[in-house]
Amino acid sequence: MKNIEHDYTSEEPLRLSAHEIATLLLLLHAPVDLIAATPDVISLRENELVHLVESEQGQTMFAITDKGNAVLRILGAG
Repeated sequence: MKNIEHDYTSEEPLRLSAHEIATLLLLLHAPVDLIAATPDVISLRENELVHLVESEQGQTMFAITDKGNAVLRILGAG
């Protein structure tokens, strides 16, 4: 898959709402191409927890980044 992500950088501590955590968990267990670009997904993308990838078929999907997987491991879900 081809990474088509922008570079979002932030030096502030990571703060996630309950909705953003729930969305990250949904991305872990649901097909990523079914998740709409909600404000929560956009926030996760800006915090570098998910990124856009393009499949070989040309579909653009959200995928969890290494940083997102680290957050999930901290939460006991990854």
